[in-house]
Amino acid sequence: MSARGWWVPLCGARLGVSAPASLSHLQESESENKLDGETASDSESKSEFGGSAPMLTSDDTPEVLNRALSNLSSRWKNWWVRGILTLAMITFFFIIIYLGPMVLMMIVMCVQIKCFHEIITIGYNVYHSYDLPWFRTLSWYFLLCVNYFFYGETVTDYFFTLVQREEPLRILSKYHRFISFALYLTGFCMFVLSLVKKHYRLQFYMFGWTHVTLLIVVTQSHLIIHNLFEGMIWFIVPISCVICNDIMAYMFGFFFGRTPLIKLSPKKTWEGFIGGFFATVLFGLLLSYVMSGYRCFTCPVEFNNDTNSFTVDCEPSELFQLQEYKIPAVLQSVLGWKTVRMYPFQIHSIALSTFASLIGPFGGFFASGFKRAFKIKDFANTIPGHGGIMDRFDCQYLMATFVNVYIASFIRGPNPSKLIQQFLTLRPDQQLHIFNTLKAHLVDKGMLGGLEDA
Repeated sequence: MSARGWWVPLCGARLGVSAPASLSHLQESESENKLDGETASDSESKSEFGGSAPMLTSDDTPEVLNRALSNLSSRWKNWWVRGILTLAMITFFFIIIYLGPMVLMMIVMCVQIKCFHEIITIGYNVYHSYDLPWFRTLSWYFLLCVNYFFYGETVTDYFFTLVQREEPLRILSKYHRFISFALYLTGFCMFVLSLVKKHYRLQFYMFGWTHVTLLIVVTQSHLIIHNLFEGMIWFIVPISCVICNDIMAYMFGFFFGRTPLIKLSPKKTWEGFIGGFFATVLFGLLLSYVMSGYRCFTCPVEFNNDTNSFTVDCEPSELFQLQEYKIPAVLQSVLGWKTVRMYPFQIHSIALSTFASLIGPFGGFFASGFKRAFKIKDFANTIPGHGGIMDRFDCQYLMATFVNVYIASFIRGPNPSKLIQQFLTLRPDQQLHIFNTLKAHLVDKGMLGGLEDA
């Protein structure tokens, strides 16, 4: 969620739609090119793409805020605008959490589509001047294909009983991957047929542009939904840690920043980076402690076939049960405690918050480099004072991938309910074979005899 490393998601003037490159722009001085990290090869690519024009700047701050803050300096005006709108977005975040997992999934999909639109539009602003067919149409078609594949896999995995109960869904589930491949193959053939002489290279650039966008946006938003099914705490804590890090890094940098951190984002400072890290770790521990005590956050999101609705009720796992830990002797004299009671999930939250504050910002740096390459300030001007949706979610996508890998590596184990669901769909002879095999295995281990004696 940060295009500039630390956003309180905030920023001043925004950029509009790219304008045609003027002759003076095409003849920028060599020193300016070097400042932006541009090389001779960049200039060659620029000429092939018809020039890379800077976006026009515009002030998209709401008029009511402009009037209320007119007496402040631009620095403090920007601070207040970003702060007010950040609070508004956090409030909206709380509202959608309250509305439940289904609304959260719908919001994730809407965010995914908007992020895809913002990135594709940047490519289209370069591409459309050649009057070549089908680029935007094919981009959205591929988005549809990839979403059909991922959401079909999710439905089959998490709504298995419902799928097997409905004949049309069962057929679609059985041939899902073949249908997905056929849809993609249709788009691939359409792309080949759209190739125009003298513009082959540009069209392949755009083909690659679309697929990299799909990889960055759609794949990782799908992982966010998978994290949500593991329990809302695995969705809320990582996202909140990224938001906290962006806000606190901005605050520390705003008031104490002196030392530049990275050239891609000249306003980022070491003071903000370090201050954001410690604040985020502390925030993660406190938020995890509060949320671990509520089943609605800790239980996996499951589909109830009787009520045809999502449920989040279960017996909390060991991760969410208070345990006593011995404090290292070195810290006992400082803290005055020998033991501390905490949830095991709080220990995992340290890993999540550390990634959010040390590695997550590189998603923002990556986005900053991308925007500098195309001489734009923001992906869009959707949110006043903040830029586009992608400006707010660049770090979140990187975080989502880490959380999904972390759960698969250190948390998730075999799921007995899913095994039983698959077992019940087998033919009677297959079920009997598995039963006899399992019975023989339990007898060999002496477990079945103990159950019969009981």
